Amino acid sequence: MEQIAIQDRLFPTMNCFGCGPANTRGLRLKSYAEDEFVSATFTPWPEHDNGIGFLNGGIIATLLDCHSAAGVMNEASVQGWQALDGALLPFVTAGIDVRYLRPSPLDSPVDLRAVIVESSEAEIICDVELRHDDKTRATGRAVWKRWRPR
Repeated sequence: MEQIAIQDRLFPTMNCFGCGPANTRGLRLKSYAEDEFVSATFTPWPEHDNGIGFLNGGIIATLLDCHSAAGVMNEASVQGWQALDGALLPFVTAGIDVRYLRPSPLDSPVDLRAVIVESSEAEIICDVELRHDDKTRATGRAVWKRWRPR
């Protein structure tokens, strides 16, 4: 049986540029729950060039943020934490610390992995990395807070 992407399962009408299934002009990242982590593969487009033939840092940051979103939304779903009245999602990014470790290819798929490191109904922290050729190219630590509409 084919697994359904977290984005398609949990927020199919979201129009986020990085991970929204409803955004036909976005990156359309698809993430999948594994036993201990969330995984994804993304193939860069020529338009994602950083000007010197590698994957643009802003695209990398977007991929890390959006892949951490899949990990966080999956965790919220497993825990039964639904969006509060008036909120679109149960959690939103409060911050992400991105580290660029080495150039990322523009002409090959990259792999993403997200791991939840802390989880409470108020806050979820997710470590995420972008890898290629068995080397970590970029990492992020994303802090997500419970979205409470005002």
